[in-house]
Amino acid sequence: MFSGGTYDEVARWLRNFLTSHAKRVSPRVEVVLDAGDARAGKSYGARLRVGTRVSPVVEFDFHEVAEGRGSLAWCAELAERTQALARELLAERGTADARTR
Repeated sequence: MFSGGTYDEVARWLRNFLTSHAKRVSPRVEVVLDAGDARAGKSYGARLRVGTRVSPVVEFDFHEVAEGRGSLAWCAELAERTQALARELLAERGTADARTR
């Protein structure tokens, strides 16, 4: 593992990491990463999406992600959080689908 990196490099890594772990739950889960001008160099906001269902924003500090991506323990915890959020989103979708039948 490696730590550090530019804001854009860390953004790419975070998007790929979140996508990889969300799709382990379901290939339908997508990651939407906000790294726009208001956040540039400071933070990221991430949401998971399945169809029209979208998770709450998960906030990430740039420096925390840059350093944390070099830690297996930090990555394992983030992977667990991401998969749990994906499962919750899918469960909500399943509940919503059942109500429309």
